[in-house]
This record gives sequence, C-alpha cells and structure tokens, in this order.
Amino acid sequence: MVARQILQEQQIHPAIRQMVSSHFRDTVEDVKNATAEHRIVIVGMSGNPVVSKARQILHDRNISYKYLEYGGYLSQWRRRNSLKMWTGWPTFPMIFVDGVLIGGYQDLQSLIHSAELIGQLASERRYD
Repeated sequence: MVARQILQEQQIHPAIRQMVSSHFRDTVEDVKNATAEHRIVIVGMSGNPVVSKARQILHDRNISYKYLEYGGYLSQWRRRNSLKMWTGWPTFPMIFVDGVLIGGYQDLQSLIHSAELIGQLASERRYD
C-alpha cells in the first residue's frame, strides 16, 4: 500500500469541503474516462520535450495511445496541478497503462526495453 498522505475530510472545514472536492474534478474525470477506454494514455502539456519523447517512442513502435494535453508552461497549470494532487506524480508526462499509472517517460522507456509493455499489450486487459 502506498502511504501517500492526504488531508482527511474531518480536517477540512465544512464550508470549503465542496470546493475542495470539486476543484477541477472535470480534468480528473477526463483522465479516468480515457484510462477506462484506452490501454495507454499519456497526459501532457504543450512545449514539454519529455512529453514529445514519450509520444514519439510509442509512435515509432506503432503502439496506439490516447493523448490528453492540458495547457503549456504558462497556461492551465492549476488544471495540471489537480492531476498531480490526484496521482501524487510530480511531473509530466503522466503515463497510464491499462488504467495503472506507470510514471513518466523514463518509466515507459524501461517497460519498452524490458519487453514488459509489449507482453502486457499482447494479453487481454485486466479490469480489477
């Protein structure tokens, strides 16, 4: 179990609980829906060369994926921040395989080089 700390509901004043729970909820729901529909989802931002590298490594291997982009370095940072708070992952890209956050570009690269990604994609997707 991941022991990532998150503020408990009783530690949030009742007057702001609704705002806290709904702040950029649509962005989180977009990512959840995409990961339910696509085996690989890359969440990124424009202008980030590491996001481009992640997309390119999949493109070069003819591996299909869904790409979601939320702004660039100077825009939509609050929306991206909601994803960071939701996942606990600090950087972009955020890459999901079969609904599981695998990390970023280097993590994707490792899964490709070890053939783990190809093996996983060759089998039927598990829904837990």
